[in-house]
Amino acid sequence: MPISPDSANGAASAIPGLGRDPASVRRRIEAMEAVLERLFVVPGINRPVGIDSIVGLVPVIGDLATASMGMWMVWEARNLGMSKWQITRMSANVGVDTLLGAIPLVGDLFDFAFRSNTRNLRIIRKHLDKHHPSTATIDG
Repeated sequence: MPISPDSANGAASAIPGLGRDPASVRRRIEAMEAVLERLFVVPGINRPVGIDSIVGLVPVIGDLATASMGMWMVWEARNLGMSKWQITRMSANVGVDTLLGAIPLVGDLFDFAFRSNTRNLRIIRKHLDKHHPSTATIDG
């Protein structure tokens, strides 16, 4: 039996975090950024590291995989109605991270220092705080 678009949207909105509303989108993007950039803290240097830095150690495939996850965040931002300038900036962040991250050794250090997904999250949060203030969360 085929599922109608209305029932699919209703089912998705019933599950927390799967809706299309700005608050759900914000939670998904923040969760993705945390996985990509801040999954755990490296002992000794107290620096958070995510799968972007770890998977990036695998030549080419790792960088393409994390680039696709970063572009998913950009796609979600586009669905929020963000401006072309913001989307271009975010895409450039992911592009720079991917291109320079693909360079052996130097790229791995660059991935550790340049956090494109955190930069993109900052852009998205600024947009959401201005256009959808009810989605704001208190960090603590």
